[in-house]
Amino acid sequence: MILLLRVDHRLLHGQVAVSWVQGLHSDCVFCVGDKIANDPVWKTTLKLGKPAGCKLVIKDMEHAIEAINSGVTDKYRMIISVQTIAEAKQLVEGCPQIKSVNLGNTKASPTTKEVARQVFLEPEEFEMLRELVDKGIEVEVRPLADDTKIDAKTFL
Repeated sequence: MILLLRVDHRLLHGQVAVSWVQGLHSDCVFCVGDKIANDPVWKTTLKLGKPAGCKLVIKDMEHAIEAINSGVTDKYRMIISVQTIAEAKQLVEGCPQIKSVNLGNTKASPTTKEVARQVFLEPEEFEMLRELVDKGIEVEVRPLADDTKIDAKTFL
């Protein structure tokens, strides 16, 4: 069961390992991305941040979509973590069972606009999020599990 699809450029860290895993009673963190799946340093770093009693799975996008759609992940109470909005959009488009995207932490750059605490969007990311919302996908900002949801429609 997918409990959360989170966009966070750090993937797995204190907010996810403590607030989200505990708050949602998750037993699996699924880190998805072509870059991280093929980077030994990223994989080692993620393994160090894995919460006790929680499974960590790291896959590239193609194999993640395949695993989710096959049903092999259904036995877990799963948090999926991706680094970018583009990756979240790709996952949503490949897995029709995903109905919600959480924006937790995105990188600031000279071309981004801050829309909420810790959430900075590039111009093209606004369009990606509008496309998701137009398809009926809930897009919300919430750094911690106990925080109040901010509906992305308020800044799109």
